[in-house]
Amino acid sequence: MTHDQLSDIAHALANPIRLMILEKLADQSCCFHGDLSEELPIANSTLSQHLKVLKNAGLIQGEITPPKTKYCIHAENWEKAKQALSDFFNYNQKILCCE
Repeated sequence: MTHDQLSDIAHALANPIRLMILEKLADQSCCFHGDLSEELPIANSTLSQHLKVLKNAGLIQGEITPPKTKYCIHAENWEKAKQALSDFFNYNQKILCCE
């Protein structure tokens, strides 16, 4: 994974609303069909922006433009993101200074 891709993932995870969206989608046994704005305390336009960030980072997939609404965690990319973040923190662990 490139530094740009890892940066996109970190950016996507750096917002509490996007974390709530990911938690909601992760709780689904299949893709979520419906309006997430009814379940989250945000406007439709704000939700669309957050979904776009998550989709651009590769963490979700599906149709995010009305009237089609289908959202899913992108399982393959999710696993890649978990591994990339783990690798990053494990690699950079050796540069931490001891007091």
